[in-house]
Amino acid sequence: MCASNARATTAIAPSTAPRMSTVRRGVTVTSPVPRATPSTRPGMGTILYDGGAAFRVWAPFAKGVSVTGSFNNWSHAANPLARETNGYWSADVPGAAIGAEYKFVIHRGELPPLWRRNPYASELVSSSGNAIIHDPDFDWTGDNFVMPPRNELVIYEMHVGTFNDAPGNGPGTFGEIIPMLPYLRDLGINAIEIMPVAEFSMDYSWGYNPSQPFSVETALGGPQGLYQFVKAAHAKGLAVLLDVVYNHFGPGDLDLWRFDGWTEPGHQGGIYFYDDERAQTPWGGTRPDYGRKEVRQFLRDNALFWLNKYRLDGLRFDSVVNIRNRNGQGGDPGGDLSDGWGLLQWINDEIGSSQPWKITIAEDLQNNEWITKNTGAGGAGFGSQWDASFVHPIRQSIITINDTDRDMYAVRDALTHGYNGDGLQRVIYTESHDEVANGHARVPEEIWPGKADSWFSLKRSTLGAALVFTAPGIPMIFQGQEFLESGWFQDTVPLDWSKLIIHSGIHTLYRDLIRMRRNWFNQTRGLRGQNVNVHHVNQTDKLIAFHRWENGGPGDDVVVVANFANRSYDNYTLGFPRAGRWRVRFNSDWQGYSTEFGNQAGYDPTTSDGAQDGMPFNANIGIGPYSVLILSQDNS
Repeated sequence: MCASNARATTAIAPSTAPRMSTVRRGVTVTSPVPRATPSTRPGMGTILYDGGAAFRVWAPFAKGVSVTGSFNNWSHAANPLARETNGYWSADVPGAAIGAEYKFVIHRGELPPLWRRNPYASELVSSSGNAIIHDPDFDWTGDNFVMPPRNELVIYEMHVGTFNDAPGNGPGTFGEIIPMLPYLRDLGINAIEIMPVAEFSMDYSWGYNPSQPFSVETALGGPQGLYQFVKAAHAKGLAVLLDVVYNHFGPGDLDLWRFDGWTEPGHQGGIYFYDDERAQTPWGGTRPDYGRKEVRQFLRDNALFWLNKYRLDGLRFDSVVNIRNRNGQGGDPGGDLSDGWGLLQWINDEIGSSQPWKITIAEDLQNNEWITKNTGAGGAGFGSQWDASFVHPIRQSIITINDTDRDMYAVRDALTHGYNGDGLQRVIYTESHDEVANGHARVPEEIWPGKADSWFSLKRSTLGAALVFTAPGIPMIFQGQEFLESGWFQDTVPLDWSKLIIHSGIHTLYRDLIRMRRNWFNQTRGLRGQNVNVHHVNQTDKLIAFHRWENGGPGDDVVVVANFANRSYDNYTLGFPRAGRWRVRFNSDWQGYSTEFGNQAGYDPTTSDGAQDGMPFNANIGIGPYSVLILSQDNS
């Protein structure tokens, strides 16, 4: 099956017409309806053709289905659908045109009919309103975007409703982000990950309560807003990734719930949901039935829909562990959902075979390497996954109050952790929408509650940021992190853009780190590589150093030094992989980043003969408190 608004034809066998029920003065009357002929046009939802639209819906327990809308004066009887095989109903409806509002009417014999929105609807009046026949066409002229290589990706996670919203005017929209795209491009990021935008209940939400998985939230700008946003982002060289939610739906404004009236005794959800204890999730009993082929098709169609219709460049799957395990616990094999695992494999195979340059990212957070193994080996087939083994130890190492309590070996393990020998199979970060809400605060606020702009908060939060951009993996930051936003994330509170002026130096620090991560100046190519050797760990003095490289050599070999203590060093001896002079490309203690910083040390060292830390050469470096240095050699 295809997503809604497809344009094609094929043959489907006709069948007998249903009978229609209406309620007149409290009495249910059942009467025959005009005989309908199944549509020969493939697709689900609405399929436009010259002069009308075909409609198709899955309602296996319905006694009859009709479509009613502004094109037939909302008549129950004018446009019945014909029964096809496997519970599908369809018909061509002349006169149904783009912009018309409509609903399906599910007839249940002696029971009152149900009015339902099209599950495949691409556009709604609102989350509780009618479906709209959507215009599938958009002018993509000039959109020749090419996805950046995986080893150059830098992700900026964004909530559309709060990123550039004026307080008191409803949530922010796609259109309000477009003027800020040059800002994001100049910051150096090249991929925007937007939190879910499928239609949800009410206007304010994180987006993790989708009620209509194919429809773009009207309050954020609807389908046209998303079209225009993606095209504008592509024009600035920015990929757009979308967070999708398949571990549960709703629960608010959820027409999928008991869609055709059927429920299993003792359970509530109906045809789209498990009819036993597998339906239960941390967000209610609305886990889709991954074992039912029509539901699997629905979810597969949805993933491809976003990538194809809106030319999105990748998908991030929310809480994969709650798709592959009923208990949401990766270490609980008794709760495994093999159907969920198989669904993930199918979707990833479909994307990989048709558009392999697009990335799928899993939020599983169980450190399971099978999530990013290829499906041929039995893995789920994701391109990358959020790495819990980075964010938690690194975050802990910078928010811990006392220096003596910092664990440098935990930091080492976080730097070297990976999946299947491929550093790009992990996304690394210190802030995401989860880390800065749900009882957690932004990193600067966690470091010193109530004093997020203190010296300690500035120094240690930027220390963590430097590790994000120098460790192997795909780096990600959360909106506002680059100018020290300290308020915990709420879907009704816009970013405080005044902090960009207050902390303009911190913004510059992030910009410099991102440019070095992407090797803008051809001096730090090793940060794009996947090789890492943590060659120096000083648990007593809280200092760590690691070597990063792609192919090795001048301009490629990079040495990163991180000081996790509130003291500086004028002469600290470390091992280096190559002889000669090394230049400090980045010093997080530079006063240009903050007038509170000490601008200490950070001189260009020259190596001496003699092995140190398992390296063939050694040199003295200087480094400030809670600071990071990035060093490399000039290209010869």
